Amino acid sequence: MSETAATAALKTNVKSRGLTATFVRQTRKPGRYGDGNGLYLVVDPSGASRWVLRVQARGKRHDVGLGSAKLVTLAEARDAAHAVRRLARAGNDPVAARRAERGGVPNFDDMAKTVHATRIATWRNGKHTAQWLATLEAYASPVIGKFPVNRVETGDILKILMPIWTSKPETARRVLQRVRTVLDHATAAGHRSGENPCRVAVIGLPKQGDTVRHFTALPYAEVPNFIAKLRSSNSAENVRLALEFLILTAARSGEVRGALKSEIDGRAKLWIIPAQRMKAEKEHVVPLSDRALEIVESAIALCPKSTLIFPSARGHESVLSDMALTMCLRRMAVSATVHGFRSSFRDWCSEETDFQSEVCEMALAHAISSKVEAAYRRGKLLEKRRALMNGWQIFVLGKSCL
Repeated sequence: MSETAATAALKTNVKSRGLTATFVRQTRKPGRYGDGNGLYLVVDPSGASRWVLRVQARGKRHDVGLGSAKLVTLAEARDAAHAVRRLARAGNDPVAARRAERGGVPNFDDMAKTVHATRIATWRNGKHTAQWLATLEAYASPVIGKFPVNRVETGDILKILMPIWTSKPETARRVLQRVRTVLDHATAAGHRSGENPCRVAVIGLPKQGDTVRHFTALPYAEVPNFIAKLRSSNSAENVRLALEFLILTAARSGEVRGALKSEIDGRAKLWIIPAQRMKAEKEHVVPLSDRALEIVESAIALCPKSTLIFPSARGHESVLSDMALTMCLRRMAVSATVHGFRSSFRDWCSEETDFQSEVCEMALAHAISSKVEAAYRRGKLLEKRRALMNGWQIFVLGKSCL
């Protein structure tokens, strides 16, 4: 998909005095923001942002990618835009010139190896480090391995995923997440432009049980930064605490907003949600990380007379509204939904851990086989779930959960 086609549906905003570094750093609302002289900051629905220069050369209009806004500052983008305009005025093809300047476009396999090498230092699990690249070599390389990364399209992603999407759902999710990561890095490096085809391909895939995403999710890599901003936001303290608790427990909004003090076993560090409050009408036990338990204690201290953990400001026995959490996100200019944080958690499970699919699904209170559930009831998987939730806290907050 061309840059023009990918951004045509996005709202264009041209700021009369140009963009500012603060605006570039903070904006998350999807759109196309003009700095002047053809330079635009493009924010995709996924939240990824990049620089694009629209320029006329040889009688044609070109949209030239100048790199990720996370890597290229506003000042650097303006300098790069000036250089491209000079090339265009001299009669050169600016797109070809940029490509030559970058040394050509790598193929998917080479890009995957580059991404793997840059991320390897952040992984603690040696098994995961080896599996990350092996998964791509087994499933993605036969289809797109030799394709230049700027030629990988939605149809190619479907060819990779269709054979395994329903038969090997966990593997398929890992493949999807890793291909998406490689192509995101390719965009950041200036080798691609437009929306990541992985995000569009999901629409064309068949239903995969309860794990199909229906809500806009914040990319899991952005959750730590989001929580840091959440804590300093101007939303009410009970709302901030409820939203952070929701993220740390991967629970549904209604489960968190209706949480009762009587459901917390502080000594065992468990949140026991009764069947009547669960979507599947089965009791759900949530292992609480240290920070999740701290949040419970802080929330109770705000309104000690309430039976609820996160009561509304309207009254100590009034349940906090779902809109209160949604408005918190809107005020922070986050283009994700509250429910989408469950998908962020699930993506992290697939991409950054080696926990069994059943453990991850149980953390989300999704349906599992009766045999696995029986094992869970005997307590065999509860400690694995505790380790999973502690690992999530470490990732999100950078804290140990000892």
